[in-house]
Amino acid sequence: MIQIRPVSDLRNKFPEIENIVNEGQPVYLTKNGYGSMVVLSLEQYSKLTDDIEMKLDEADRQAATTTERLSHQTVFANARRAVHAK
Repeated sequence: MIQIRPVSDLRNKFPEIENIVNEGQPVYLTKNGYGSMVVLSLEQYSKLTDDIEMKLDEADRQAATTTERLSHQTVFANARRAVHAK
């Protein structure tokens, strides 16, 4: 079940939110009825970002071995093609 809570619960009910997050579920926080932020466990956050970090490191290594540079249009076109091919 999606957990949507007011941001005040982060202060007032931290242990409850911590338990939900540690079970692997995100908690969506609202402020004045509008989405404000998402709380994730470190493990969930790592799952989301580790692949990105690895790809950025790979790009840095590749850039260091060549003088070829791509325009942002080419990079985004390649990224769109890769996303839509899945």
